[in-house]
Amino acid sequence: MSLIPVPSTLWQNENPPSSGFVERFLSSTGISLKPAYYQAILDTRPSVGFFEIHAENYLSKGGPALHYLRQIREHYPITVHGVGLSIGGESPINTAHLERISHLINEIEPPVFSEHLAWSSHDNTFLNDLLPVAYDELTLRRVCEHIDQIQSLLKRRVLIENPSTYFEFNRSEMSETDFLREMSHRTGCGLLLDVNNVEVSCFNHQQDPYDYLNSFPTDKVGQIHLAGHSSDENAIVPLKIDSHDQPVSPDVWSLYQHTLTLVGDCPTLIERDGNIPPLATLLEEANQANSLRQPIHSTETSRELII
Repeated sequence: MSLIPVPSTLWQNENPPSSGFVERFLSSTGISLKPAYYQAILDTRPSVGFFEIHAENYLSKGGPALHYLRQIREHYPITVHGVGLSIGGESPINTAHLERISHLINEIEPPVFSEHLAWSSHDNTFLNDLLPVAYDELTLRRVCEHIDQIQSLLKRRVLIENPSTYFEFNRSEMSETDFLREMSHRTGCGLLLDVNNVEVSCFNHQQDPYDYLNSFPTDKVGQIHLAGHSSDENAIVPLKIDSHDQPVSPDVWSLYQHTLTLVGDCPTLIERDGNIPPLATLLEEANQANSLRQPIHSTETSRELII
């Protein structure tokens, strides 16, 4: 495990994307790439910064999904978001799965690869969820070892996303933001700040999301996610659910504005995984994010790309 910060140049791509693709990724908001949009994207070439895929949907050696991805990659930057490495799990990283992700990254050459601070497998059991971790030294060391392993094999800095959670561990010894800060310090990884996750988790734990953002290590943020959530109207314990099946809520848009004052202009993604709307709907949300970013972007001369 790394005990000192990793130099920012260590995890740069060996084959970085073109300067035009990098500028597009940096300056214009992206959206999730869904099969329903493949043909429309190729036919209309919409004005959008980039597309993001879930790595696990594109790990086959062929098939329609990879066929369309390769075509779309010729015209747009593609970021890759992993959901299956189980970084927070007690079991070792699945090296076969990581190798498959490495092959995808080598072909797509994304400006960013990101994963979650969560666990989703145990031994040979795989769970269809991203489960929370305890914020203690034991977990921190294990998470850092896993991140070191991933970054070493991928030969790049990864971004780790703050989780959406519905319960907390009694054995936690530090706050989530302190855990993320120390994790980044020890491994050199960057952070993906999911603003919707902040809203969901803070509501569920009766915390102030603005206080959370004010304590976040914003200097490590390389990408922002925006998404919609739904509500579980339980009479005893109401919860917000990170469902990604609704438009970005007004509360999340307000938090995003505050986030930009802390982070500065930052590559942003509109996530949608359920109730998939027409492509034009996500493009409208991306344009709304661009309108909030523009005043900040116009006053910044440059931004270091945390990859």
